[in-house]
Amino acid sequence: RFFVNFPSAKQYFSQFKHMEDPLEMERSLQLRKHARRVMGAINSVVENLDDSEKVSSVLALVGKAHALKHKVEPIYFKKLTGVMLEVIAEEFANDFTPEAHSAWTKMRTLIYTQVTAAYKEVGWAQ
Repeated sequence: RFFVNFPSAKQYFSQFKHMEDPLEMERSLQLRKHARRVMGAINSVVENLDDSEKVSSVLALVGKAHALKHKVEPIYFKKLTGVMLEVIAEEFANDFTPEAHSAWTKMRTLIYTQVTAAYKEVGWAQ
């Protein structure tokens, strides 16, 4: 859904930036691998919410890699976490209470704040 809603994000992925068909993108091995890495990082954050140093470390690594190596505009982290929140709310509609929404919104803010701090730390200037 992220690439359907924000097709400009595909520019950062040489393997599938020219794909237009959402089903073809879903079948992309490279996209699946990247999705697993994204979810692994989020899982690490969730599992370590009681360890702020670990959370900061994970998100700093993500931010620095995306700033220095991949040259991804940081706003895409806000866009991605917004899409993730939409999907979670839809897929778990019966269990997605106002408290759950608040918790995931805080997580979204945490991710974006920490990642953009890493961008600033490495001197992101684009």
